[in-house]
Amino acid sequence: MKTFINAKLVLVDSIILHGYLKEDHGKIVSFGHMDDCIIEGNAIDCEEKYLAPGFIDIHSHGGGGFDYMDGTVQDIVGAARAHLHYGTTSVLPTTMTSNDEDLFRTISSFKEACKVTTDMPNLLGLHLEGPYFSKLELGAQSNNHILNPSPEHYMKVMEHADGCIKRWSFAPELPGALEMADRLAPMGVALAAGHTAATYDQMKEAFDHGVHHLTHFYSGMSTIVRKDGFRVLGVVESGYLIDGLTVELIADGLHLPPSLLRMILKCKSHDEICLCTDSMRGAGMPEGPYILGPYKGGQEVIVEDGIAKMPDRASFAGSVATSDLLVRVMVYEAGLSIWEAVKMISINAAKIIGCDSSKGSIHVGKDADLVVFDDSISISSVYVNGIKCAFNETQSSI
Repeated sequence: MKTFINAKLVLVDSIILHGYLKEDHGKIVSFGHMDDCIIEGNAIDCEEKYLAPGFIDIHSHGGGGFDYMDGTVQDIVGAARAHLHYGTTSVLPTTMTSNDEDLFRTISSFKEACKVTTDMPNLLGLHLEGPYFSKLELGAQSNNHILNPSPEHYMKVMEHADGCIKRWSFAPELPGALEMADRLAPMGVALAAGHTAATYDQMKEAFDHGVHHLTHFYSGMSTIVRKDGFRVLGVVESGYLIDGLTVELIADGLHLPPSLLRMILKCKSHDEICLCTDSMRGAGMPEGPYILGPYKGGQEVIVEDGIAKMPDRASFAGSVATSDLLVRVMVYEAGLSIWEAVKMISINAAKIIGCDSSKGSIHVGKDADLVVFDDSISISSVYVNGIKCAFNETQSSI
């Protein structure tokens, strides 16, 4: 048993000052104010820093020089471990539009990577981003492998994944997309609209078919346009108008400037917002040229000014954000409290992918995935299932 003492406990709706938390065999067994604490087991002094639920990143392509689609177990482990230091205790490794060979290799490597547990965030499942996208909203996604959904294809992928796919982003206006939603939603796959040119009416219909989330809000999606003089609403407006439609924010302060973040917070229920990095391999690395996606056949990008860009600088190409940065921006630039910002990258994210019964908040019986950080959101220690994770130069080894 461990007893964390002298902590600012970050709950889903408040902060307990001068608090404690007890962990045993990877589970939270009690928490509260230090006045009620009887120290048992190893005492860990948090020195009045924040003790929060671990950050959950439901959209990440890589980091530390690794991309989840590089093709090996070492690449997946390296990318996941790169984000531990920044407070990410659970992650959905995310693919990109690719050929089936690359996709299936990533799925197979992910299954093997799940066996690695030392100094690792929880690998909660895979997030497939593509290949069923609108060619009008591709962003940095490759045009070479774009498809319309067909059961022959997506069920083949599902069979190969054997339960590993936790989330799938696609354009719901494509032919066959709603039929795909009807097949996959009952199988427990969280369905999201992404890289989509759908109209508001199409999004309303997709929501009724189980598409309940928007991938990287404002990026790769349609907005209001005029057709024959009439204004037609798009996916962005759907994010505000459809109750229960959740959104994720790449809150690095660049994809969405602080003024836009504040507008979203003013117009959208905070319970329907989560944070994600959408990070590529350059996260946690020096600026310079990188490859987005697999080294072989991936997209050349340039990381500069704290953001990944296409070579012509005409658009962004993923991010180099880390989870601590997202929280920092939401607190110090968007104006949220610590507990509100943490909620968006913990319990809100957990609810979207259906793991909130065991993760995402400080609650008795939940997994002891915990982070300790100071007022500047600088992470000092990370615990996954109650075990403290080590950060060193050899962390990418298996």
